[in-house]
Amino acid sequence: MTAAPYDLLDRVRRQKPVVHHITNWVSIYDCAQVVKSIGGSPVMAHAREEVADMVQIASAVVLNIGTLTEGLVESMKIASAAARKRGLPVLLDVCGAGATSFRNQKSFELLDSGTISIIKGNVSEIARVSGASARTKGVDAGEVEGDLAHLAEKLARERAVTVVVTGQVDLVTDGGTTWRVANGHSMMTHVVGTGCMAASVIGAFAAVEPALPLAAASALACYGVAAELAAETSAGPATFKARLLDALYALDAGTLARRQKISVV
Repeated sequence: MTAAPYDLLDRVRRQKPVVHHITNWVSIYDCAQVVKSIGGSPVMAHAREEVADMVQIASAVVLNIGTLTEGLVESMKIASAAARKRGLPVLLDVCGAGATSFRNQKSFELLDSGTISIIKGNVSEIARVSGASARTKGVDAGEVEGDLAHLAEKLARERAVTVVVTGQVDLVTDGGTTWRVANGHSMMTHVVGTGCMAASVIGAFAAVEPALPLAAASALACYGVAAELAAETSAGPATFKARLLDALYALDAGTLARRQKISVV
């Protein structure tokens, strides 16, 4: 890593990038709020009639198939193609890949479009879109056989993308170098939408940093440190969620320098 996570967070706060989302209806408010809490400007636009226009004012696009429909995926294709023309980063959260054949099909359609620059998912979701045998439990990770880092690296090379695998320890790879981000807290697994929110934070960082592995690892470190801080004073999932947003808003350079855990695999 050539820059500290706080450097990128500071850039988000100063530049206030617009992050255009076509995302999960379950967590749409939380995705908007987490981008706002770190200093970015979220837009949640899904209509096919306007998504290409909305991309023209954005600095990054975040797609999430958590509550996919045929029409929503068509909007994603239009938006990602428009973003590609502008050279903007496009993150695809393959939420629930491995759960149904429809979800798998649409994941591959979006990936085959050649417009995606970051693929993000949990262990079984990434395994499934890499071509491995995996079964996702709804949107929760299932069991995966094999070397996860190897699967992620292979996917990154084949698709020429950055791959992000979230879990107890997060992985970020460009197919050549793989980073571990060991920040975070188990309380995140008890709050709906924390994975979707992570994608939004990564999208905001990618909007200000062209080195996408650096952007993703730095975003996850900031998000994970904030989760650790929030858990220290939380009584349960509800207070944790509120304090996570507060911790992100107040995150400072000294705290990040002391607590970030980014290493090369």
